[in-house]
Amino acid sequence: MTRSVLALFVATLALPVAAQTIYKCPDANGGSPVISNSRLDKNCKAVVNSETATVVPAPRGGAKPAGAAATPTPAGFPKVQDDTQKARDGDRKRILEQELATEQRNLEQAKRELAEQERTLGDKSERLLPYRDSVGQHERNIQAIQKELGNLK
Repeated sequence: MTRSVLALFVATLALPVAAQTIYKCPDANGGSPVISNSRLDKNCKAVVNSETATVVPAPRGGAKPAGAAATPTPAGFPKVQDDTQKARDGDRKRILEQELATEQRNLEQAKRELAEQERTLGDKSERLLPYRDSVGQHERNIQAIQKELGNLK
């Protein structure tokens, strides 16, 4: 039974794939663009061409006006008040600082455990790998949290 399943799988991989281009067409009502495998009108742009297995790069337009958003906010989208957003940002910063302090404590503990195991097992033992991995993971977590804190306004 396994041979027949494997043979069927290999046979399906060998089937020719029809060449297909994927188009991105602007919505007539100004909404989200429509993705289609057929060109709906002359304003459609090819984004993927499976015949050449390439992604068609988007044309480079002129510079956007200063302050223009990449995706404009819809008119009916609820706006958060400035004081509410500042409170949320403050909460986020406080939480990130707590996480950073916890990760720094965890890193110090992981380093102590690694040093203890190195004294016990020797510096070259493969059994040290989980301890080294733990130290590396805490270091990466600290870097990620510091990056997030740096992104705050």
